Amino acid sequence: MTHTYKITGMTCGSCKASVEKSLESIDNVTNVEVNLEKGEAEVTMSSHVATETLKKALPEKYTLSEKEVKNIFASTSTPSFEMEQEKSKLQQLKPLLLIIFYIATASVLLHYKDWSWSAFMLDFMGLFYIVFSFFKMLDLKGFPESFKMYDPLAKRVPAYGWIYPFIETALGLMFLMRFEVKIALIVTLVVLGITTIGVTKTLLDKKSIRCACLGTALKLPMTEATFIENAIMIVMAVLMLIN
Repeated sequence: MTHTYKITGMTCGSCKASVEKSLESIDNVTNVEVNLEKGEAEVTMSSHVATETLKKALPEKYTLSEKEVKNIFASTSTPSFEMEQEKSKLQQLKPLLLIIFYIATASVLLHYKDWSWSAFMLDFMGLFYIVFSFFKMLDLKGFPESFKMYDPLAKRVPAYGWIYPFIETALGLMFLMRFEVKIALIVTLVVLGITTIGVTKTLLDKKSIRCACLGTALKLPMTEATFIENAIMIVMAVLMLIN
């Protein structure tokens, strides 16, 4: 469920970061998005957290009051509502689907005259890493906070979240340049394997959090699409290692 609260006392980006950090430290809070201009905080919870608990978690200079509540897991029998929800999800995932489509198209065009499945997969994986790391690089400060919400290693080792975009960039270059491909494939299995475990757990727990696969520039929901994109890369890595 997601609750929207009014927050007073915020004056700058540092205040915004302080409020987000304080609220995210509370048990059962899975995601926090603060709008500095509106003076609001949208808090997503895996189970209900009392307003008083949220107030106590904030520094004294800030005050919190409940604005509205919306249950994103609420069921409804109205077909039009279900269609609207599904359309909304597709609209949110549109950037991700378009990016994957363009990466796949570019990889096909590079080899359509002299087709090779192995070359196609290497270029797809290379372009995938380069493009996705680019979006993460746009907000190197905000990405680790979003990433640790579901990646088990980033949650336990914060430094991993900071270097992850650089790991992706390095892997992308290794695939595109055909440099130490076997090592890159093994690292891919380890890195994406860890992330996929976290994604799977998040989906099974039905938590509503933001996917950090495209950094914080695009607000993508954590859905089965995130699992599928990781699975595609893992399957390609396994196939390449077998061959």
